[in-house]
Amino acid sequence: MARFLHQLGRWAFQRRRWVALMWVGVLAVVGLGALSAPEAPDDSSSMPGIESQKAFDLLNERFPGSEANGASARIVFVAPDGQQVTAATNRSVIDDFVDEAAKGAQVADVSSPFEGPALSKDKTTAYATVTYKVKDDEVSDGSKKQLEGALEEVRESGLTVEVGGSALASEAPAGMGEILGVGVAAVVLLITFGSLAAAGLPLITAIIGVSISLAGITALANAFGLSSTSGELAMMLGLAVGIDYSLFVVSRYREERAKGHDPQEAVGQALGTAGSAVVFAGLTVVIALAGLSVVGVPMLAKMGLSAAGTVVVGVLIALTLVPALLGFWPNSVLSRQTRKGRSRAHASRRRLPLPRFIRVPKFRLPLPRFLARAPKFRLPIPKILARRPRQVPHKPAADADLSTRWAHVVLRRPLTVLLATVIGLGALAVPALDLRLGMPGDEAKPTSTTERRAYDALAEGFGPGFNGPLTIVVDARGTDDPKEAVKTVADKIGETKGVVSVSPPQFNEALDTAVLSATPATSPTSEQTKNLVHIIRDERSATETATGTTFEVTGTTALNIDIAKKMQDALIPYLVVVVGLAFLLLLVVFRSVLVPLKAALGFLLSVLASLGAVVTVFQNGHGAGILGVDQTGPIMSMMPIFLVGIVFGLAMDYQVFLVSRMREAYVHGEGPGLAIVSGFRHSGRIVVAAALIMMAVFSGFMTAGDSMVKMVGFGLASAVLFDAIVVRMALVPAVLALLGNRAWWLPKWLDRRLPHVDIEGESLSRRTNPPIPAEAPRQDMASV
Repeated sequence: MARFLHQLGRWAFQRRRWVALMWVGVLAVVGLGALSAPEAPDDSSSMPGIESQKAFDLLNERFPGSEANGASARIVFVAPDGQQVTAATNRSVIDDFVDEAAKGAQVADVSSPFEGPALSKDKTTAYATVTYKVKDDEVSDGSKKQLEGALEEVRESGLTVEVGGSALASEAPAGMGEILGVGVAAVVLLITFGSLAAAGLPLITAIIGVSISLAGITALANAFGLSSTSGELAMMLGLAVGIDYSLFVVSRYREERAKGHDPQEAVGQALGTAGSAVVFAGLTVVIALAGLSVVGVPMLAKMGLSAAGTVVVGVLIALTLVPALLGFWPNSVLSRQTRKGRSRAHASRRRLPLPRFIRVPKFRLPLPRFLARAPKFRLPIPKILARRPRQVPHKPAADADLSTRWAHVVLRRPLTVLLATVIGLGALAVPALDLRLGMPGDEAKPTSTTERRAYDALAEGFGPGFNGPLTIVVDARGTDDPKEAVKTVADKIGETKGVVSVSPPQFNEALDTAVLSATPATSPTSEQTKNLVHIIRDERSATETATGTTFEVTGTTALNIDIAKKMQDALIPYLVVVVGLAFLLLLVVFRSVLVPLKAALGFLLSVLASLGAVVTVFQNGHGAGILGVDQTGPIMSMMPIFLVGIVFGLAMDYQVFLVSRMREAYVHGEGPGLAIVSGFRHSGRIVVAAALIMMAVFSGFMTAGDSMVKMVGFGLASAVLFDAIVVRMALVPAVLALLGNRAWWLPKWLDRRLPHVDIEGESLSRRTNPPIPAEAPRQDMASV
């Protein structure tokens, strides 16, 4: 691996113009494909394997011509104080609205509030439902304007009108996520490298990679059913990992140039070492994202595969385009000290050599004879000390950087650091025990939106459960009297404790299928509503036996409950698959059993702590106001598995980048303590910079108006903070210090069977340095 990447780096450096033109051509081709591609589909809510989806499929089959999940708009009318909507003037305005709204070309039906149970008991609130023949994304702009014009006429009459549903859903403010992330990344890179060119190169290559990936996703969106959500995730991850991968290659290149290598060889050495880490770090991210396919949710699988493709593009750019750009500007990315040193070395080479006839004598002071013949005394060393070198390191040098100083602190107190880290992350993870999953709806939107105001008005006028009715689909095919059988089912459901009312059944043309609507007494996201759904399903066997029918419970509320259950059941298998594959990969990379095990356990600590932080803010409400969250509630159903997948890949990134330098130092003869210090000296500052960049990218999404986007941004940013700064910077060196040489133990039988990938570049070092004898002692902190 190291030799191949070394040759690849030298080739890209030599053929830099062709490599650059190749990537420009790729960008042009996918860009043209994106411009000519059909529009992407909407975010599919299809969820195979759950009861709610089966009921939706039955509705589409038995009620042809009307989509069970078609677009709809619920118009809420609230009379002024002291009035009722049934007053003659107000009623006339509402009737005119119903007639006007029904004229829409895509409108299937408009229900009048005066022809059904759509009036509140005090008659101050009423609602009308506009149902469309098409899905949400297929409602034309003309249909929307026609409905908005009818609504404006109602507002001019003095009635308060709010709109819920999906047809006229307002777009939440996008925030400044990408701009903020790129801006902070530029500042961090500039501080880290101290060079404008070195800071700009990772940004440029990351933007190129994200542009290619987004254009590719857009071009393939219609063919593979990729939604806009897939592009958003790919952009977020592609920007983060693209900057990080280029950052590590450029950093290693600067290090190799400081050692005296010429630009081409420095590029080869950088790719042979840091490039190997980039490849395996990218593989762990791809495994984590592609592993989302095992969950059984098509939308989540497509998002994961799209993001995995973006990571692959980022890895390829780091291995080819970055070396090519370094070939164009080999000295611009260097630090000021390195450039000065090379200038002095170049000036010294231009000095004229001394003529041969000029001999400079060498003077040596002879030692007195009594000193030369003096016997040598050596103090005996106890056997216990001779067998086990002292592990307490010397103090760091005065000019040591912060990473080196921190490594010395951890090595002096490894057990204290380990216990503090585990206890701290464990305390943060405690709130995760109360995790409640669900899909926040309009109640989670800001009060400035009309959807939230419509939700509150309906809850006040009709009860908290009105916003989350349960849809009962009754299959009466094969019964002697379908109407009587369906009536018995409706009566049985209406008698269930927690059900306020059941609507009259609506039959299809064949009179073999009916739809009921049961209104719970509690809000859609409450635990009582969840229990009610389970009670209805658990008690239906007796009803089905007595009536000869079958029925399923669906609707938005039941669908969210089923999705949460499916996500919860899939979490453990997903963890087993992803962690198992990554463990095998890290076993090959580090040739150690305990290092991959420690990496997996550290990841579990960080992801549980981040879940606890999400529950604390978005479910329990502590600090929610600071983030602009108006309403707390259950955590988004996909959040845990989404967080596990992304954070696991990123956590293994930091693991590979940091520990690979420790492994490299250990393989080249350094003892376990000194190897830890070497790893921090070379990679600690870069890993922290990479983590800060990712945190900036993810934190930028917290500026969005949508609470779910805020939740994702907060969860990912906190997870990177806990994993990169706490686990990798504190727990990892503490555990390695306590394990010593045992950290790199691998059974001989397993060592013979595992492939050698040479991520530490040992084969490259043998080209210029003689191999270390097997019997040579390792140099540790005590001997420095």
